[in-house]
Amino acid sequence: MSGTIAAIGDQALLDGFRLAGVSVFPGSTDEEILRAWTALPTTTAIVILTPRSAHTLEPVMADPRSPMTVVLPA
Repeated sequence: MSGTIAAIGDQALLDGFRLAGVSVFPGSTDEEILRAWTALPTTTAIVILTPRSAHTLEPVMADPRSPMTVVLPA
């Protein structure tokens, strides 16, 4: 599988993923989270989400063209 891996959500929860080469898009408000989703590179294959981000992005993740998402446990 080719493509990049990204993460969206609270920076404090996601900073460790940077060590593995994940592109982190911080966001703590609905607006920041939605802006981060739209800023994802077109090569993004997987997006790691915090539970808050997953809740905010639920409507847009239903699009079958969206990248695969993984939600961190609460």
